[in-house]
Amino acid sequence: MTTHPASTSTGLPAGRSAHAAADAELLSHARHLNRRRFLTVTGAAAALAFSTNLPAPTATAAPARETRLAAEPFTLGVASGDPLPDSVVLWTRLAPEPYEAGSGLSGKPVNVAWELARDRGFRRTVRSGEATAHPEYHWAVHVEPDGLEPATDYYYRFSTGSWTSPVGHTRTAPGPDADPGSLRFGVVSCQRYDQGYWTAFRHLAEEDLDAVLHLGDYLYEYPVDAKGGARNYTDRRIPPVYNRETVTLEDYRLRYSLYRTDPDLQAAHAAHAWIVTWDDHETDNNYAGGVPEKPENNVPPEEFLVRRAAAYRAYWENMPLRRPQRPEGAELLLYRRLRYGRLAQLDVLDTRQYRDDQANGDGWKVPNEQSEDPGRTITGAGQERWLLDGWRGSGAVWNLVPQQTVFSRRRDRVQGPFPLSMDAWDGYPASRERVLAGAEAAGVDNLVVLTGDVHVHYAFDIHRDFDDTAAPPVGVELVTTSISSGGDGVRRPDNWEALMAANPHLHYFDGRRGYLLLTLTADRLRADYRTLERITAPGGAISTAASFESAAGAPGLKAL
Repeated sequence: MTTHPASTSTGLPAGRSAHAAADAELLSHARHLNRRRFLTVTGAAAALAFSTNLPAPTATAAPARETRLAAEPFTLGVASGDPLPDSVVLWTRLAPEPYEAGSGLSGKPVNVAWELARDRGFRRTVRSGEATAHPEYHWAVHVEPDGLEPATDYYYRFSTGSWTSPVGHTRTAPGPDADPGSLRFGVVSCQRYDQGYWTAFRHLAEEDLDAVLHLGDYLYEYPVDAKGGARNYTDRRIPPVYNRETVTLEDYRLRYSLYRTDPDLQAAHAAHAWIVTWDDHETDNNYAGGVPEKPENNVPPEEFLVRRAAAYRAYWENMPLRRPQRPEGAELLLYRRLRYGRLAQLDVLDTRQYRDDQANGDGWKVPNEQSEDPGRTITGAGQERWLLDGWRGSGAVWNLVPQQTVFSRRRDRVQGPFPLSMDAWDGYPASRERVLAGAEAAGVDNLVVLTGDVHVHYAFDIHRDFDDTAAPPVGVELVTTSISSGGDGVRRPDNWEALMAANPHLHYFDGRRGYLLLTLTADRLRADYRTLERITAPGGAISTAASFESAAGAPGLKAL
């Protein structure tokens, strides 16, 4: 079990060493700047305690270990993620008692064996080894087997003592110079536990996908009552420990345990490799860098950074992420690049950790000098340079940008003055303009921004000047609805007519739950918007509510 030599913090495959070096330098610079800001905060020492005296995630030398587990430890399932042509991350976390702070374990490390095979019956095992589940990481296991074949299906499982995990399926990325013919991704976001069942994940598990892109709000920090909110359980009770907001490391860890026990979520993780990024609720609603939500969580900066450190630590423990993404105190380097042959480059963004505070007190406000300040950024300067430099070296047909908040301009009325969302890219227009100028300078012909956050399906054409929609689009933005956040939803929300009339670049708007299917070929992109009529009861049927295409080299969505 080793990290493949060609694997870097940007997820670059072999053959791209020059780009890897440039990316690594930029990422190192971004981390240095963020750490320097962090260390100026009075309470930084408390948050740094989250990254001191920790074992290496793959360390095998340890004192006395747990040897016999009396109860099933794989209650949270298995997962894989961040595929490279020759490697993929395998994940599990041991939790015989998932709703207890100590997970029902003694506080000692546990040896966990893992296997990777070409068949579900494990008759053709290609890699195997042993890892240590450390209590310091809440008994999470991250394995990075290398030397794998590109664009290949694999099956994996874990075992400890007499217990064996469920079998997971994953798929490596195509080689750097390969033409895969077509790619298919599932795009999801926003799964608030207490607002409905995750039936969409059960359907997603049955799709044939190269990977799932999760765009944030994997969990929510709000209390969950004994009946599970809108799930309205009659045959079980959620423990009282969940009926509070997540603030401490224990809170966040327990919340992931609750989410991870959901069988539909487990099915989707076991079926596909996931490429994840976060939004705000994994930490605190609408936080910005080191600034918490206002006014509900108007706490001192040092206190919030301790909370952020706890949230980031728990996120890494529960996601199939590589070692470069392991947090250091209150920072976690989440933005990274993955390539799928010559067909697609994925630049996964983090628009929470480095952003300037929302202008004008957040919310929907009429733009003014504060929001229009040319120095404002939603990505941070280091991440922005990394993105634009990566486009210059891309060479891919499609450049995908999985990220969090709505990128395109979005007005909510047909007559001015026009309030805009200060939390989305509309609150950072100079940042958006620099990104679009950088895409043009890099010769990016097929820009595809992928977005979550807003709990609705949208389909936008992207324009350099959204007042000049007669000019050809420079890209497209595909926004996926939520898995459950917002409850059942409706096909046409109350603001449907106003948004459709006020935004001529908006082609589609649907307020139901579901996910997005994205299919790429060398000639065109296809977006299928999948929806469920109801998620406040389990077992709902899914259907394709709308489909759009965009031709390679001529951006612009057309309904099918």
